[in-house]
Amino acid sequence: MISEELQELLLHYCEPENDLLKHIDRETHLKVLMPRMISGHYQGRVLSLLSKLISPKRILEIGTFTGYATLCLAEGLTDEGIIYTLDVNAELEDMVRSNFAKSHLEHKIKYLIGDAQHSLQNLNAETFDLVFIDADKKNNGTYYDLVFDQVRPGGLIIVDNVLWSGKIVKKAQDKDTQNIHLFNDKVNKDQRVEKLILPVRDGLFVIRKK
Repeated sequence: MISEELQELLLHYCEPENDLLKHIDRETHLKVLMPRMISGHYQGRVLSLLSKLISPKRILEIGTFTGYATLCLAEGLTDEGIIYTLDVNAELEDMVRSNFAKSHLEHKIKYLIGDAQHSLQNLNAETFDLVFIDADKKNNGTYYDLVFDQVRPGGLIIVDNVLWSGKIVKKAQDKDTQNIHLFNDKVNKDQRVEKLILPVRDGLFVIRKK
């Protein structure tokens, strides 16, 4: 969505990646299908800063992938804070657990493998300060509805890929683009929230519960 030159400028003026995040990015690109799904340096710093701004006690992430965004979000947790991260891909579990084990934040991470909707049923007693949704796009609206009542007033819901490689702007007619368009409209009409889309990488919908 942005030029290579602008991307380089943005990276120059943001905080650097630590060595573990560099390792995860490199390993993901070498070993994992569809490595572009990783949040990466700039988006990772955006997620980290948003987390630090609200100092969450509880974070929920739906869609772990290789754990890059998980660690970025966890940087903002309070001392007693926990991030629950949910993913269905058991094939990546060993890699992800190895990545988390290298971090000083490992004790704050609860990594749950299985269907996200089922995992959420086991977390229904939690109240979340921040939710990051980055999973199967057709279920964005489902996840949004499932977690909404568990987000505290003033809490954030952040949803990734809402510009869908520019297809939303171009009004593409494929099913995935239509699903994302419907979700974006759903949030736009929701009077319970304040919202804006940040044109970061593939689009971050930042939603604040009133």
